[in-house]
Amino acid sequence: MTLAGQRFLKPARTALRHIDAGASEVAAVGRSEEGHVRVGVFSSLASGFLFDLLRRFGKLHPNVRVDPIEGNPAEHVAAVRTLKLDVAFITGTKTWDGCETEHLWYERVFVVLPDDHPLANKVELGWPDLVSERFIVSDVAPGQEIHDYLVAHLADLGSHPEIHPQQVGRDNILSLVAVGRGLTLTSEATTVAQFPGIAYRQLAGEVLPFSMVWSARNDNPACRRLLSLARTLGHTPRVSHPPA
Repeated sequence: MTLAGQRFLKPARTALRHIDAGASEVAAVGRSEEGHVRVGVFSSLASGFLFDLLRRFGKLHPNVRVDPIEGNPAEHVAAVRTLKLDVAFITGTKTWDGCETEHLWYERVFVVLPDDHPLANKVELGWPDLVSERFIVSDVAPGQEIHDYLVAHLADLGSHPEIHPQQVGRDNILSLVAVGRGLTLTSEATTVAQFPGIAYRQLAGEVLPFSMVWSARNDNPACRRLLSLARTLGHTPRVSHPPA
């Protein structure tokens, strides 16, 4: 080997090792053995569909990092459009410009009330039971959606509900219910969380549809695996058990 060849050999071998390592890394990402998925969530992760989805995905793809990000549907959709989120799971079944949407599951709606409240003696509640009640909602998601939901349904009964925003998150809202600040609403997935002093009562006939929203421009292989698994779970019959 010439002197020039000897000098070239060492950096050439180093370059080949880097190329081989890079190719292996890219292949692992392509197979979803590694990667990163940013997921917008609007429902609770305590139980239900999203809990099952993320738990199963984590077992199938343990080296893929999944970052759940809370927010309201409009914020999530805007982030999906700009690829700042890979997928969002939100309430409703409407279509969004520039996005793909697929309805996946329903959750029942529950009233959260103090466990010594007179309505806690009933197994199930209806809207007429709530006409004269005071409500509290968080000033962050999903507080505004709960506010609008209450107004829309109680207005049909000729009532303008008393609703007080609170500058706390989802968990602290439940604690404020326990100390008598007011009632609130929550979705089925949250009811697995037990807080002292509160009771959950199903709101008769009320369910919330949930959909996943993503961009067709998103080429993240790990995201595509998550979408596929979500479709599988969404088409699997689910057994729902009311909270104690």
